[in-house]
Amino acid sequence: MTDFSLHPQLAADCTVLADAPLSRLLLMNDAQYPWFILVPRRAGLREIYELDLAGQQQLLAESVEFGRAAMQAFGGDKLNVAALGNMVPQLHLHHVVRRIGDPAWPAPVWGRHPAVPYTPGQISERQQALRPRLGADWRWL
Repeated sequence: MTDFSLHPQLAADCTVLADAPLSRLLLMNDAQYPWFILVPRRAGLREIYELDLAGQQQLLAESVEFGRAAMQAFGGDKLNVAALGNMVPQLHLHHVVRRIGDPAWPAPVWGRHPAVPYTPGQISERQQALRPRLGADWRWL
């Protein structure tokens, strides 16, 4: 994991919140949606199948644990999970808590509206809402 670095676009668009055993948890800088990204801390990954079986299982476990926590914390109607890589080739999983009537509902959030940046206080609120819902193996940064 020592060769891992976050893709520059993810670094520019997100705030780092925590590390799970495999993945780094990011918050997308768009306060219109609770939008998070899990990035496995392995160098050179583009696709889930490039992880060994244990890594695939760990990524799925982290995604499921995080998704459950995010839905509980932010009261969503639907959780959108996607591994897209058209713009950022580094393997990453989007987790977007959607609510009926949110600014992009029912369309995808990508490119729908200009991002509304978080204030530092709002970032802290997002993090504090998640903390008690995630296990002890999540290290908050």
